[in-house]
Amino acid sequence: MTPFPRRQPHGRPPMTHSAPRARLRPHAVASPFGTRIDPYYWLRDDERTDPEVLGYLAAENAYRDQCLAPLAPLEEKLYTEIIGRIRQDDSSVPARRNGYYYYTRFETGSEYPIHARRAALPDATEEILIDDNQAAVGHEYYQTGALEVSPDNELLAWAEDTVGRRQFVVRFRNLVTGELYADQLENAEPDIAWANDNRTVVYVEKHPETLLGYRVRKHVLGTPQASDALVYQQDDESYYTGVYKAKSERFVYIVSQSTVSSEYRYADASDPKLEFRLALARERDHEYQLQDIDERFVIRSNWNGANFQVFEVPIADVGDRGAWRVLLPHREDAFIARIEAFRDFLVIAERSAALRKLRVMSWDGKREFLIEASESAYTMALGTNDESDTDMLRYVYSSLTTPATTYDYDMRTGERVFLKREPVEGGFDSADYATALRWATARDGAKVPVSVLYRRDTALDGSAPLYLYAYGAYGLSQDPSFRSSVLSLVDRGFVYAIAHVRGGQELGRRWYDGGRLLQKQNTFTDFIDVTRYLVAERYADARRVFGMGGSAGGLLIAAVANLAPADYRALVAHVPFVDIVTTMLDPSIPLTTNEYDEWGNPAAERAVHDYILGYSPYDNVSAQAYPAMLVTTGLWDSQVQYWEPAKWVARLRTLKTDAKLLVLRTNLEAGHGGQSGRFRRYREIAEEYAFVLAEAGVGG
Repeated sequence: MTPFPRRQPHGRPPMTHSAPRARLRPHAVASPFGTRIDPYYWLRDDERTDPEVLGYLAAENAYRDQCLAPLAPLEEKLYTEIIGRIRQDDSSVPARRNGYYYYTRFETGSEYPIHARRAALPDATEEILIDDNQAAVGHEYYQTGALEVSPDNELLAWAEDTVGRRQFVVRFRNLVTGELYADQLENAEPDIAWANDNRTVVYVEKHPETLLGYRVRKHVLGTPQASDALVYQQDDESYYTGVYKAKSERFVYIVSQSTVSSEYRYADASDPKLEFRLALARERDHEYQLQDIDERFVIRSNWNGANFQVFEVPIADVGDRGAWRVLLPHREDAFIARIEAFRDFLVIAERSAALRKLRVMSWDGKREFLIEASESAYTMALGTNDESDTDMLRYVYSSLTTPATTYDYDMRTGERVFLKREPVEGGFDSADYATALRWATARDGAKVPVSVLYRRDTALDGSAPLYLYAYGAYGLSQDPSFRSSVLSLVDRGFVYAIAHVRGGQELGRRWYDGGRLLQKQNTFTDFIDVTRYLVAERYADARRVFGMGGSAGGLLIAAVANLAPADYRALVAHVPFVDIVTTMLDPSIPLTTNEYDEWGNPAAERAVHDYILGYSPYDNVSAQAYPAMLVTTGLWDSQVQYWEPAKWVARLRTLKTDAKLLVLRTNLEAGHGGQSGRFRRYREIAEEYAFVLAEAGVGG
């Protein structure tokens, strides 16, 4: 490892320009449990057209540019370094479906993928379904959602977003003639399901204000969208709604899902009327998922088991839980995350000991085993398995030191076939790095798993800077999978770690429940306790600890900034959810009503209101010294509205007592996920890393 020159922290040239100051305009935010005065409420502009608001965001962007200008050479070097690890003319492993192999590929220098297929025949030629590079011309932002081919293989339906607000338009093309149809389904979710008549699709219409998918419609090609028949309407605003086609091609499913319950409807895809039947009515605290195989449903359900069980039942009896037969019983030490049904086998994606594993069972009950792994910290994920009549399981293995590796595994013989390892250019050698799974003791005695990555020649003597990441919400587990960009920190002597804090589901449902609602504070204190553990174990220099999180993870970072600012040299908060009380009091804001079972409804219960108010980052900014901070947001963000980070930064500027750097970058052409395109998003990562390296006193 070539040592990089090290400067002392605060080595940035002195700033001579002043930070923007948002003017104060007191606004009363009412609730049944007391009125709060918000001086920056005026920064909310639902239309994104107010000149004063846009001017303030532009001033913050200009201030960011001025403050970080001295880091431009380092940022450019990091960007070149990061994209230099990417094989530019790469392609995915083809996946077989209905007589074709489907894949995506990139051409050298291109930002977006080309979606293509080849017939499963010798010497078949490539057919391009859609070239995102061409489709993106003229748009600052471009993203494709679902791409679905009709059962006869002749028609393509795809969803595209050209704003970043996740309001998709569904379009259609004839793959035989190349004709682009005039049909366009506006303001839709990215989900699409074809009926077996090859002319009808089922899709989900979004509510124009809340952006919730709430009406399921069927569209017949060649007819106006205004005449699309209503198939189902979701009247409960705490539920998300989606549609998809079974891989058996037999059924079209409508899925209603809230934080704590779910409900399925299914229709025979060959039924001209496409009439949907209710599988099992929704019930609070009951979540289930269906998969059909032959004449039965296989069901993943948390009925009588918080960590889920697997059942089977004849299709006609699905609504009678008395007819469900247990295939895999509940376990306290393993969480069943997903199932995949094949002709002779059932595959279960489970989480145990904080790791994601794959369990294989034969339907006759004679065989049951876990697929083996060679590292102590890793993740195994189900790959693309679009056909049931096979013994081959496709899965993807990864770790913090091993790039995503795709295998086909013969479940009958145990033979494993290597298909591809994601290439990492620039001389990467996984043997130069080490990974480990550690357990930190939280203040209440809970054992918090921590995944750690470092170079083998990095001294673990308390001198290394630490970059700690966490999310901790919605039961979303943060797997220790490979990320080539982080090598730009690790190769400069950083230790990189993932804190698997409560609110995720790495240790089962109890781990999720322990970090939501009235136990949400555990998420924040777990992160702080993991930080202190890594410092005590000499993985990190206490003076150079950095934290990063995004969205709900940005809430975590912002809460930690209030709770333990002295523990961190700097913090990075991407699209942070920081004004939680005001947002959760306003059901007109997109996604608020879906979140009540995650955060609680502060308009319904005083205990909930007061608990959320006690940790809401925006409400708890105080007159104290804070770490240096880089904050990002997107003007068109539909998940966390841009005004939350903007208001938070404005309040920090007024109250914080330190002179450390605080910058806000608002992406004016994107939403929650940042810039589109495989290279442009690395510009944002290079900015983040340059900020961190400068604060750490690490040159380059």
